Amino acid sequence: MLKYQYLLTHDGVFLPTLAIIGTQWGDEGKGKITDYLAEGADMVVRYQGGANAGHTIKVGDEVIALHLLPSGMVRPGVISVIGNGVVVDCEAMGKEIEGLVRSGRSADGLRISDRANIVLPYHRALDGAEERARGNKGVGTTGRGIGPCYSDKMARSGIRMGDLLDEEYLRERLDTVLPIKERLADSLGEPLNIDRDELVRKLLEYGRTYRDKIVDSSVLIYDAIKAGKRVMFEGAQGTMLDIDHGTYPYVTSSNCTSAAICTGAGIPPSMVEQVIGVVKAYTTRVGAGPFPTELKDETGRKLLHQGEEFGTTTGRERRCGWLDLVVLRLAVRLSGLTSLAITKLDVLNDIDPIKVCVAYEIDGERVENFPGNASRLERARPIYEELQGWSSWSEETASLCRRGVEALPEAMRDYISYIERSVGVKAEILSLGKRRDETIDLRPDRWSIA
Repeated sequence: MLKYQYLLTHDGVFLPTLAIIGTQWGDEGKGKITDYLAEGADMVVRYQGGANAGHTIKVGDEVIALHLLPSGMVRPGVISVIGNGVVVDCEAMGKEIEGLVRSGRSADGLRISDRANIVLPYHRALDGAEERARGNKGVGTTGRGIGPCYSDKMARSGIRMGDLLDEEYLRERLDTVLPIKERLADSLGEPLNIDRDELVRKLLEYGRTYRDKIVDSSVLIYDAIKAGKRVMFEGAQGTMLDIDHGTYPYVTSSNCTSAAICTGAGIPPSMVEQVIGVVKAYTTRVGAGPFPTELKDETGRKLLHQGEEFGTTTGRERRCGWLDLVVLRLAVRLSGLTSLAITKLDVLNDIDPIKVCVAYEIDGERVENFPGNASRLERARPIYEELQGWSSWSEETASLCRRGVEALPEAMRDYISYIERSVGVKAEILSLGKRRDETIDLRPDRWSIA
């Protein structure tokens, strides 16, 4: 009982903290699931990634695309925290805030870690220069400066949000770092031409703008959990883009598993109670890199268009393929998933049969655990099992969801059960559309029903 004391709420009911983790290559629908669950949350925390991520949320007929801001920003009264593990593009953040304010929402609930590193103009310039220098071996970066910013963080050359509140220290930091970046850019044949004084002026302006929102987010989050507040941790990208465990080097520059919550939000592991893995009913990925179940046929095109699989941040077409259980088992193991949220089940309507990858064949050998070597993965051939498909339903999707899981087509229920048995984790949230009410919630102790 002592382990859970910090979760005791004012009315004596134990409520967990929740983490929302992507189980594939991102784009699983985490934005919708986070928004759906955020109605019962007091705080939503983003703990890794940057403006290279994208979450799409549909509220009624309104579609909201967020890249850096936590999904809690669309929920009135929710505190939305950008943790220290996020890299912050102040210019992009300002545009997102302006868009939300124009839509009639408030940014009053936003808090930003004083320890979060800042994406600077030279990061974006170097991102593009380095990708071009790789030639046809590029890793598919978005060009938004995320990788170079994380590189600076690890090299102890970063500028952090708290630095914007101290002009003398900020100037000292830039005097040290900027000449190094200029020499690096020159070596790549693309000079920076950055005006140091103008950069300082702009950064100090950001400091004045966000002064009241820059906080020690670790203390803020820790105290909220201790006080019994309902805190959600929102992951960006997905497990297969994790810098350590994904399809390296075709990955992002941060850790995307649940372990990153501790470092990226500044809380102990004992405060992460439930971990919901968001899994798309099929698989997609954006950019370069191995993708064993990719479909380059008519079925792949059907998934692309029925699923509207275009990147929220880049607009690029997503590569589409069948569900990969080798990938999903890896995500379950790495993040200790306690339940699944299966999204875009409706996109598989009228596809029969449906295939599911259960293992790979690599060099004549059956492989059931995801390989860490990209070259080996390029040679992987999926081993499939076939399941019966189902037809579209005639009634409104929201009405179908209100009737519960038993109203779903039998073949869809069998598909869900197959996934559960294969990975040993229960599916407790089922999403059949973009809207909040196109969701079936099977959690026995859920915070609330959106």
